[in-house]
Amino acid sequence: MSFYSWRPYVPVAVRRARAIKKLASLQKKGGCIQPVEIEGRKIAQTFWGQAWCDHLESFSDYENRLPRGRTYIRNGSVCHLEITRGKVQAIVIGSELYNVEIAVQTLPKAKWGELKERCAGQIGSLLELLQGRLSKNVMAVVTDRREGLFPLPGEIRLHCSCPDWAVMCKHVAAVLYGVGARLDEAPELLFLLRGVDHAELIGAEVGLAVGRKEGRPRIAEDALADLFGIEMPEAAAPVLPKRPSASAADRTPARAMKPATKAARPPKKAASDRKSAPAAAKAAPVTGKAVAALRAKFGMSQSRFARLLGVSLPAVAAWEKRKGALNLQARTLDAWNGAAALTKRQAWRRLNGS
Repeated sequence: MSFYSWRPYVPVAVRRARAIKKLASLQKKGGCIQPVEIEGRKIAQTFWGQAWCDHLESFSDYENRLPRGRTYIRNGSVCHLEITRGKVQAIVIGSELYNVEIAVQTLPKAKWGELKERCAGQIGSLLELLQGRLSKNVMAVVTDRREGLFPLPGEIRLHCSCPDWAVMCKHVAAVLYGVGARLDEAPELLFLLRGVDHAELIGAEVGLAVGRKEGRPRIAEDALADLFGIEMPEAAAPVLPKRPSASAADRTPARAMKPATKAARPPKKAASDRKSAPAAAKAAPVTGKAVAALRAKFGMSQSRFARLLGVSLPAVAAWEKRKGALNLQARTLDAWNGAAALTKRQAWRRLNGS
């Protein structure tokens, strides 16, 4: 082949098969692959994801280049995306696997201080913040085109290992959209990317939950599981011994009480009841392997499986890594038992609300 001739065309299916083999090799070497999955045509579904995409598309530097990445993000070409402080690293399937790195400047302290001051006392809890349940005033503050949380084009540096000469190739554009999709699952990653603590936006005078101790704001225990992906043990209500009334004890002679004591004994259980009791007590505990196996049976990602059970994505990820039995809350255990009894088709129908 001459120097000036075009590279031979490689079908998309062949390229994807090669990329999958390379990804499998990376996973065997201990790499943590985090693909971006898009449901339907809409890239971002929640407040934070949509706000990220709208912000990028509002700049003339990007509006003509970003559309090139929409097809790539929708067809699953962003096979890995990781967000850390001031950096986004990704792997995108093209003619081969390309490495994309996006550097984002952390939010200046002065700008972050102004944001906190303008939001002071207007956000009730961390859950409200991360779920985007904010007042119009707060939304206007955090999404402000110049003074909000999102980075300006001058604060972003783009790099892709592909041979395209453009500063923003289609692989980079796909990753930028992928960040918006990832914020749907974990909006706190936006604050991590900008190098700030989202908890600081909550006014101290408002508090983080219903309970307080020694003047410090605390997060309610019932919100911890959904926010941080942990299970809080449920405290059993103390059982107090029943005392007979003094008047009844005085009026009843000691001899008369003995027959009553015998009559009060519970009846003996039938043979069938005695056999069924041990079987119920030997119910298999829920383990991390069981969670991973059921999710694989349904063919669901961790985020979709979390939605099926009504828990957070970090909770499912933590369960699958944990060894031994999981200490699940009663409501989560009920959701698990209900899901375990479903077929794959029934599980997907429940997930889609049909």
